[in-house]
Amino acid sequence: MTSLTSVWLIVVLAVIAANLPFFNERCFAVFALRRFSFIKPFWLRLLELIVLYFVIGATGAFFESSSGNRFPQGWEFFAITAFLFLVLAFPGFVFRYLRRRRD
Repeated sequence: MTSLTSVWLIVVLAVIAANLPFFNERCFAVFALRRFSFIKPFWLRLLELIVLYFVIGATGAFFESSSGNRFPQGWEFFAITAFLFLVLAFPGFVFRYLRRRRD
């Protein structure tokens, strides 16, 4: 896999993973939660978003190390990527909480 392909794969995976908690009622799109009466609370969606951020980050680190040298990252890198992940999650947030529902 070329580095350009791995970069685009990470971007596509990040967009999907950032919006995944908002587009379904299952935990990580796999586990059904009957405890919360079929509606996931916001704190669980936020926890899912944090876990998926680390999963995508680990996938990116794997692709980076497999293509060559893995560069050291400081706190600035993680702050920027965390906020970028939140920006990528904005369409799902709008779909779930800000969209006007017509009954």
